[in-house]
Amino acid sequence: MCELLALNANTPTDMGFSFRGLSRRGGATGEHADGWGLASFTPDGSGLNLIREDAPAAFSALADQLADRSPKALVSIAHIRKATQGVVNLENCHPFSRTWQGQRWVFAHNGDLKGDIDSGESYRPLGSTDSEAAFCWILQQLDQVNADPNEPTELFTLLNSCAGQLAQRGTFNALISNGQWLFATATTRLHWLTRRAPFTTATLADADLKIDFSALTNASDVVTILSTEPLTRDEQWQAFAVGESMLLIEGEIAHRHLP
Repeated sequence: MCELLALNANTPTDMGFSFRGLSRRGGATGEHADGWGLASFTPDGSGLNLIREDAPAAFSALADQLADRSPKALVSIAHIRKATQGVVNLENCHPFSRTWQGQRWVFAHNGDLKGDIDSGESYRPLGSTDSEAAFCWILQQLDQVNADPNEPTELFTLLNSCAGQLAQRGTFNALISNGQWLFATATTRLHWLTRRAPFTTATLADADLKIDFSALTNASDVVTILSTEPLTRDEQWQAFAVGESMLLIEGEIAHRHLP
């Protein structure tokens, strides 16, 4: 299996601290050594920074640089891979990106889906993973119902329905974003926490690194972090229920589906 990481905030925020903890699991403290990726939407929503590498994140000079100087964004998604379907190469590294209705969308998945997934003609996987096929299938479903790209509530309902159908094929823990919101869903393992005033310190579980968020934030800042497994050992992470989905906007839970 793989591991997921995401950030959603109400002010441009870097994910360096969290990404440092995640990258250690990419071959050092964890077995997810088959590639990694980090996608960050520009704060104005006009662009996307997407960096991927088919090498262990724990020993990557590029991943190390991003942990030190990751882009500030309202939405960022990262992934470390342990290959279950598809060879180890760059095309199979998450996150994946596609353009839908004029928007750049990003997708990352943790799990294993059985059977052939028909992605249709409009969205063809570039690699050979079940994950990318599932992403293309989701976009096809949205096209078929003529979904409105500017209606987060409608999109949440549709994405939650798609997640439920894919979960029938196996494990579907996934993150999706267009830079304006972050959708998250889980069938097995996903955790979240929201940091807001009064901010405190946090210590990574996988590295000897502590940070004092009160020295780096304003009183109005709200930042929600999602991770497959808790990244820090001194904060109160909450686990997703089986089949739970969330839509996050500006660091807050805008919509939530509990099974």
